[in-house]
Amino acid sequence: MWTVDELLPALPEDWERCLAVAAHPDDIEYGAASAIARWTAQGKQVTYLLATRGEAGIDAMHPDQAAPLREEEQRAGAREVGVDVVEFLDHRDGVVEYGSDLRRDIVRAIRRHRPDVIVSGAFTVRMVGGMTNQADHRAVGLATLDAARDAGNRWIFPELVDEGLPPWGGVRYVCFAGAERPTHGVDVTGEPLQRGIASLAAHAE
Repeated sequence: MWTVDELLPALPEDWERCLAVAAHPDDIEYGAASAIARWTAQGKQVTYLLATRGEAGIDAMHPDQAAPLREEEQRAGAREVGVDVVEFLDHRDGVVEYGSDLRRDIVRAIRRHRPDVIVSGAFTVRMVGGMTNQADHRAVGLATLDAARDAGNRWIFPELVDEGLPPWGGVRYVCFAGAERPTHGVDVTGEPLQRGIASLAAHAE
């Protein structure tokens, strides 16, 4: 049986803080939750940042009802993998736009949390397995990539410095779960995999 390390180089784990950025509740669970379970078990600090509350994700439920339900499901899923802090940016589900507003919001979170590693979803049209990627995923993934760079430049979004958020240039790795051509892997054999599955099961709707 192949191990992850035999298929792909292992992502280095000599770091302390991670920010996981996604478009919707359950996106992290489908792509990275088991890796996050491994990392929190090592004592690493992981924070979730969601661009939307997933309010447009349940066809039979009005967004005003779906948003709090999906928020609670996300918080429950995060707890399953050892994540206590879940934040929402409140962009509109289904029509998230790549642009300076989204980048600024993500930069603000990066400067507050000062992560060494950022995890997001693939921003390409195609994902692993050839699946077509959803528009919100693409917008958030690309904005996250750019925000990781923007966070270290005081002259990009200088108003954040006025908010007491100095530049943070300490991001070492930006990782994209579900990328069509992955370059690194994380071995989630055993308990991390089971905890990742439990986190996905928290999303009953």
